[in-house]
Amino acid sequence: MGPDEDQVELKRNEWTDQFVEVDTSRPELRRFAGVVGRVITVNHNNKALVDFSDGAWYDITTDYLRKLDPATAKAKYDSKANSAQPYPDKQS
Repeated sequence: MGPDEDQVELKRNEWTDQFVEVDTSRPELRRFAGVVGRVITVNHNNKALVDFSDGAWYDITTDYLRKLDPATAKAKYDSKANSAQPYPDKQS
C-alpha cells in the first residue's frame, strides 16, 4: 500500500459504521438536516458513503460530518427503511 492508500484505510477504519449528522451550514447538505445517517465505508476519494435510509448512498467529505453517540443515534436510525441490507425484507 502506498501513502495515499494508507490514509484511506485509516479514515475507513475511523468512519465505517459510525452514525453521523451533516453540517447544515453547507447549502447542498441542508436536505439532510435532522436526519441520522450511517457511514457505509470511505471511498478512495476520501469521502464517506453515507446511508440516510432513503434508498441511496451519498459521498460526503468527512469534514462536513459529525459523529454521534451510537446509543442515541441508533434509536433515530431506521436500518430497514429503504437502506442497504444483506437480505432485505420483501416489499409489499
